[in-house]
Amino acid sequence: MCVAYRWQSARGMNDTQPPDTPGFRDLLRRDLPASIVVFLVALPLCMGIALASGAPIMSGLVAGIIGGLVVGLLGGAPLLVSGPAAGLAVMVYGFIQELGFPVACAAVVGAGVLQMVFGRLGIARAALGISPAVIHGMLAGIGVLIVLSQLHVVLGATSHASALENVTALPAALAQVNVGALITGLGVLAILIAWPRLPLRRLRTLPAPLVAVLGTTAVAAVLATGAPRVELTESLFQSLGLPRLPDGELVVPFVIAALSLAFVASAESLLSAVATDRLHDGPRARLDRELFAQGAANSLSGLVGGLPITGVIVRSAANIAAGAKTRASATLHGVWLLVFVSMLGATLEWVPLAALAGLLVHVGFKLVQPAHIRELARRGELSVYLVTLGGVVFINLLAGILLGFALALLKLVWRLGRVHVRVLQEGGLYRVEVNGALTFLGVPRVTAALEKLPAGAHVKLCCELEALDHAGLETLETWASTHQRVGGRVEMEDLEALWRRLGAPTPAEAAAPSPSPQPGLTVRDTRSTA
Repeated sequence: MCVAYRWQSARGMNDTQPPDTPGFRDLLRRDLPASIVVFLVALPLCMGIALASGAPIMSGLVAGIIGGLVVGLLGGAPLLVSGPAAGLAVMVYGFIQELGFPVACAAVVGAGVLQMVFGRLGIARAALGISPAVIHGMLAGIGVLIVLSQLHVVLGATSHASALENVTALPAALAQVNVGALITGLGVLAILIAWPRLPLRRLRTLPAPLVAVLGTTAVAAVLATGAPRVELTESLFQSLGLPRLPDGELVVPFVIAALSLAFVASAESLLSAVATDRLHDGPRARLDRELFAQGAANSLSGLVGGLPITGVIVRSAANIAAGAKTRASATLHGVWLLVFVSMLGATLEWVPLAALAGLLVHVGFKLVQPAHIRELARRGELSVYLVTLGGVVFINLLAGILLGFALALLKLVWRLGRVHVRVLQEGGLYRVEVNGALTFLGVPRVTAALEKLPAGAHVKLCCELEALDHAGLETLETWASTHQRVGGRVEMEDLEALWRRLGAPTPAEAAAPSPSPQPGLTVRDTRSTA
């Protein structure tokens, strides 16, 4: 038992677990069926995300193929499925509008190169230090933007660049609604909502997005509703094209686009990898390797005219639920996408745009999760969530993230400066209770309370601190020495022991004897023995 435990611990910490090499029987029984399920889920999503990004439909399918093949072969998260993600759709839409599609593809290449550098530098875990409130606020803001833009497509109109424009243009879209598109979009939403609640479990094994899109496409074709449909101007291989580097005034926006995509795509992929680890008991994700693989996939995707790629938790959850055991499933789903688009790509032109828009509206609503809001409100992080969400919706994605991150840092600084001091008099004894974090930010409050104590008084100082920095330690030491010199008596915990305890001492430091108390001070160790 001890040996097995130590091996698993080392495997998680040192990132040196044995490779997940399936047997042929496991591949046929587990990964092959799971790959088909993921392919069926990914196909409509790749198309819908391209629609929401304002990019050619084929660019989303190209990204899905490369995400499956490249990340599936090179990645470090065995059951994570990668491809175009709704979380980047709003950002990519803005970059395409500003830079044009070829230059935006070059920004995807730049982002991929940065991700590979980050992976080689071994800084993948730094992305996990982002506040969950910022991440959830970012995703919720993206969800709101997707819903606002795709509602116009459901109504048979075209979406606009900003949330405000989409809101103000909604009455006009409602006045000129395309009935066929509206029925198609509402039909997709109805199927997506009702499908998981069907009493027949075997029927529920079919992916709801595929059923919704196929069903409404068939109805639209039979009834000839006149709803706008997908337009593929070129085949898969004809659509491949080299990106174009920016010139003149587009250089700075291009650099900002590459940095923004690298940051957001890395954070989403790594957080999805960590979330995927919680859904299975197989080998853990190797985050630096995964980040490098994501960068390689993005570099290739941008080079051939594809959308940016991230790890996607929805497709990954479907992969695990279908019984996948290794990364072979994610790789094979890319193969099935390639085969389908190469051989049957023309059939995609039967799909109404409103069907894909309805799918995206459902995705957008799911990005705003009430459970996250309740949890963040309970933990006092709701303000960070709301600021991030508001920044994403009303300014842009990067501004929303920066605003949320700045507010999270301000809240941290405020907490580090929050110290409570209470003075109680019990006969001739003054009991001073100091709680919270005694850092340089809280020193003035503590000093003000201690200076009000009478000279020569008997003081019992009780420190229940969460954090103590050098300024706080020196303040208490200086006051205790001064009070003792004027005839007072101080009873408190040894400050050096308190410093070591709050500073997480090493075993050698913890075993070392405490220094002798200063002359004239009565030292009592108030630490619990539990």
